[in-house]
Amino acid sequence: MMFLPDMGFSQKKKAPPRKKNTSRTTTKPVAAPTVDTQPVVNLVDSVAYNDSMARANIIPKTLQSRRPSTTVVGEKIKDNIPLAYDNIRIDDQVYKQIIWRDINVFEKINATFRYEGEEDDGSQSFFFILLQHIRDGDITAFDAVNDRFTTPLTITDISKTMTGGATTISIPDMANDPDGTKGLMRDTTIYEEFDVNSVVGYRIKEEIIFDRETSRMHFRTLGLAPLKEKDIAGQKVMIPMFYIYYPDARPYLAKHEAYNPRNMAMRMSWEEIFESRYYSSTIYKSTISNAGDKPLAFSIHDPMLRLFEGENIKEQVFNWEQDQWSY
Repeated sequence: MMFLPDMGFSQKKKAPPRKKNTSRTTTKPVAAPTVDTQPVVNLVDSVAYNDSMARANIIPKTLQSRRPSTTVVGEKIKDNIPLAYDNIRIDDQVYKQIIWRDINVFEKINATFRYEGEEDDGSQSFFFILLQHIRDGDITAFDAVNDRFTTPLTITDISKTMTGGATTISIPDMANDPDGTKGLMRDTTIYEEFDVNSVVGYRIKEEIIFDRETSRMHFRTLGLAPLKEKDIAGQKVMIPMFYIYYPDARPYLAKHEAYNPRNMAMRMSWEEIFESRYYSSTIYKSTISNAGDKPLAFSIHDPMLRLFEGENIKEQVFNWEQDQWSY
């Protein structure tokens, strides 16, 4: 056997075997993100859904105009503020009466109250203007149980008054009994839709004061109530839906234009309408010779005679003022 000399080409040593890592790393499965199967509900919409006013669509939604509605520059009505009342000292108040007036919106001169136009600030109907400010918290509505503004109302309370609430009736259950042989019934709730034409008028509570300091007779509105017609004992009677305190509403009514059927360029604000008493009305009640605090209809059943008595009350106030002057 021949031995060859080592020329530096030694054989490679085998690497020692690697030790197996006996400790296993257990990876927990990542949980899939939970998906909420409940539908996302807007809080505002949820509240509105539970409100019969929203379900009856009493306050219409406003569509904003994307282009100017006029080529005239500027808006005067937005800067309007009501004129401050003259300060009347109680010692200068030598004569005072309170008169309740009813405005019939179906009279031609009162057509302004029935205007149903729509602008960027919402419906221009006077009733919807009141509702918008009540909903926004600008004006407080009071229960019509009296006209002394004692019990505040929420917008939900008002909606129930206007729509009459909800009525539950039984109807055939077509899902479980399509052919009607089983006689199955199910309950369903019906919400009465509100019609703005059901507002037939407005009742105004105003005080008439003669100020001896300025020798003027002041007519100042205290309360305002929308009226709806109701059938009582076979007679149609106008009853108030709610009351608002008019001095609280003056700053907001001054920024809303009232419809002018003769000239749209000469529109007045609603505050100017009431301050100038630009409407036709009939006397519902007064404090003149009325110790029982009863409306005229309580003692005068004939509608024509009630009109005459109302004119008589107006004449008494007018004559008292004229009697203060000497000619």
